[in-house]
Amino acid sequence: MYPWLWSKLPGPTPVKLVEVLGLFLAVVALLFTVVFPWLEPRMPFNDVTVDTPTSASPTPSGG
Repeated sequence: MYPWLWSKLPGPTPVKLVEVLGLFLAVVALLFTVVFPWLEPRMPFNDVTVDTPTSASPTPSGG
């Protein structure tokens, strides 16, 4: 895929490097502004399964 992309970009090597950097930054911006915010509510990171402590559980003494 990368050789195909490199061969399709116009210009000499320095121009191609700038174009590839621009494409990379555009993909990263798209991920952070559209894909990740859409995906975040669907991930199980906020599904906490830790129980709250009860009065029967021992508490550490500070002394």
